[in-house]
Amino acid sequence: MAGTYDAIIIGGGHNGLVTACYLARAKWKVLVLERRYLVGGACVTEETFPGFKVSTAAYVNSLFRPEIIRDLRLKQYGFELVERNPSSFTPFLDGRYLMMGPDAAMNLREIAKFSAKDAENYPRYEKMLERVADVVEPTLLITPPNVLNPGLGGLWTLAQLGRKFQKMGPHLAEAMEVLTGAARPILDRWFESEELKATLATDAIIGAFASPSMPGTAYVLFHHVMGETNGKRGVWAYVRGGMGGLTQALARAAKDLGVDIRCEAEVARILTRNGAVSGVALTSGEEFHAPKVASNLDPHLTFEKLLDPKLLPPDFAEAVRRIDYSSASIKINVALSEVPNFAACPGDQPGPQHHGTMHICPDQDYIERAFDDAKYGRPSANPILECTLPTSVDPTVAPPGKHLMSMFIQYFPYRTKNGNPDDLKEQFADRCFDILNEYAPNFKKSVIARQILTPLDLERTFNLTGGNIFQGSMTLNQLFVSRPVVGWSNYRTPIKNLYLCGSAAHPGGGVMGTCGYNAAREMQKRW
Repeated sequence: MAGTYDAIIIGGGHNGLVTACYLARAKWKVLVLERRYLVGGACVTEETFPGFKVSTAAYVNSLFRPEIIRDLRLKQYGFELVERNPSSFTPFLDGRYLMMGPDAAMNLREIAKFSAKDAENYPRYEKMLERVADVVEPTLLITPPNVLNPGLGGLWTLAQLGRKFQKMGPHLAEAMEVLTGAARPILDRWFESEELKATLATDAIIGAFASPSMPGTAYVLFHHVMGETNGKRGVWAYVRGGMGGLTQALARAAKDLGVDIRCEAEVARILTRNGAVSGVALTSGEEFHAPKVASNLDPHLTFEKLLDPKLLPPDFAEAVRRIDYSSASIKINVALSEVPNFAACPGDQPGPQHHGTMHICPDQDYIERAFDDAKYGRPSANPILECTLPTSVDPTVAPPGKHLMSMFIQYFPYRTKNGNPDDLKEQFADRCFDILNEYAPNFKKSVIARQILTPLDLERTFNLTGGNIFQGSMTLNQLFVSRPVVGWSNYRTPIKNLYLCGSAAHPGGGVMGTCGYNAAREMQKRW
């Protein structure tokens, strides 16, 4: 393989692969370097248990941009989405349950079991979020202006965005609250049923080291209601064959476009010459050269590990050091001999209650108490469980008759004060299993094997600093013009022709591909 390219991509996650594909479409000679044995970053399928296709980290999809699917013809490369309907099931110990999904009439019937008033308000709540989405979603595909030196183009972008918000009229206030405020006051204002509010509030804390009463969680909630599946807005799906089906389709598309992909090729240093990037050096000693390099890694790794800090302006280096990577999310993958048989909705075969996310969270106070533990460095005594069973709609990911569960759980801090995370995780997983067993009494005896990934494990395995799945917290001070830092939201960096193309850049985390898409566009512009 020749050592010189037009562009080098550090990290073969989904964003890095998207960047590579779009550059290759423009006839660039591109090299992707991936540290692990397979591409995909945190969006991979692995045979963690014999015969099971495990989505090791990322586990559902909705946010991945339809433009990318279309442009790169990913369906022709095997990418297929399996819709989840219903999309949500919340059982309660009193024998009741709340089931929700894309069927509006079903949602109203289900919510009315707990509150007729909430059933009346829910369509209005959804319309409120849609109004905000109509303004915010188009910004996902733009390059945020440099507010410190916007130029005419940046000023025009800001003016256009301001005009869109202005057109919201009296609804602007609610939009600003969604984008900056706490989720709990919003949910409390709209609804009275704790069962409904708890179900919705779980979306506000996914991947966040925060409780729903903290500012910024309303945006996390909103972030997870954007997107679409097969043209249906707000619908989440599984990727057939596991989440690696997406990144393997991207890899096949990339190779057909002429991209060179090397796995087990860890970058040790980003090479520079006269203030500009010149290539990369691997831990093996090999060097590859290119006039442009894009890092799919987070800013901590890119600027504090792969570069000499002396090359960076002091203000920029200090801003990078201030980026918050707090995380308290733990992922448990479980091989099962049978489906969970919920006491509130019995069934020993896959049913509607298994299709979507199964929430184990009785009310918002339960979340607050769980967070109280975590903020003092303790794993939650009563954690929030979000469980999915992809085998309920995609049997290809497990041997015949067996099932696969993903459990995404809050909260298990990256730094624990009462012991080493490696020593605490088995006990914590046992507690999670005990809780789920209260709702589905057959669960524990159905467990064949499990894999536990604490934030520390996520950092070790996927190079996610602090185990943060978003490559930096999704708080207002780390979004849009401030992502990754103020003055550098345009995918460029102080090192000439070095770019960021991962979730550390706008618009942030989630399996969207938008960061890579936008970065490729900027890389093709003249400096």
